Amino acid sequence: MEETKKKGWRWGVNRWFVLLFIVLGYFAARAYPPIQPHVQLPAERLSHTPLFTLPVIGEFYLTNTLVALLLVDLIVILIALAVRRGASRGTLVLSGMAAAVEALLEAIYNITETTAGKRARQIFPWFATITLMVLVANWMELIPGVDSIGWLEHSEHGYAVKELFGNVATIVKSEAEHGEGGFVVVPFVRVVSTDLNFTVALALLSVFFTQIIGIKALGGHYFSKFWNTKTLFSKPIFGVIDFAVGLLEIISEISKILSFSFRLFGNIFAGSVLLFVIGSLVPVFAQSAFLLLEFFVGLIQAIVFGMLTMTFMAQAAQGHGEHHEEAHA
Repeated sequence: MEETKKKGWRWGVNRWFVLLFIVLGYFAARAYPPIQPHVQLPAERLSHTPLFTLPVIGEFYLTNTLVALLLVDLIVILIALAVRRGASRGTLVLSGMAAAVEALLEAIYNITETTAGKRARQIFPWFATITLMVLVANWMELIPGVDSIGWLEHSEHGYAVKELFGNVATIVKSEAEHGEGGFVVVPFVRVVSTDLNFTVALALLSVFFTQIIGIKALGGHYFSKFWNTKTLFSKPIFGVIDFAVGLLEIISEISKILSFSFRLFGNIFAGSVLLFVIGSLVPVFAQSAFLLLEFFVGLIQAIVFGMLTMTFMAQAAQGHGEHHEEAHA
């Protein structure tokens, strides 16, 4: 009986497709040399009219980073459904996407259990969710079309436009005529991690729920690390020191928000600018090495953000007395 061969991607058979895309990319870059996109910190608006207006915040616009955030949520949901589907088959060994996510979650849980101990089950969902979400958000800059496909908008420092076919056009390297301005591309999707609003919001959630976990674990005693006046009168010198340390703890919690926000934002935004510059200077081949670099940068930043959140939550849930008891045991 002849064995049936599974149909699928095989490098030995399908390598010509990869080579074909490389050759087509080379000639496309020669025909239409890539132009460095316009770099700006704020997210670009996709609509000039606000979606709605909030009393305190003000007008709310649809931006390309908001579209990216919705896509990230959709991708995370699809990953969860794929893992659920793979686990519901009843097989002991998962395969494909489910196996990759299982390996990632298992590694995250082992790290959480080592650091947080008995509170690993309480802290693990935060660690896993933040890591997976930030990872998907960071890796979106590796998808072709992100930050490069959108509509043309008039700008004083733009470029000339050349129509390709139908309503599809591209900007070309020749400058527009003096005094008339030109056009720039406003991308439909921009990596959400390059928007400071996203990183600040994620940092606020991380620090806020760290306090919630500390309160659940220690009750009202948790606030004593911020406002310690027990020995202020009985031992004035040490009491003043303890009180000052509490004030430093408050400053430390605020500094965590800044650290979380600007570390993630700075690394991913700098990576996007690096891809813009390299793609416009040496297209097609050289950019592949920097794409691989950004692959690891996105992975590392997601793990660092999640791991720091997990560590701070574990520290908030442990009082000084617990440290002494565990050391004695």
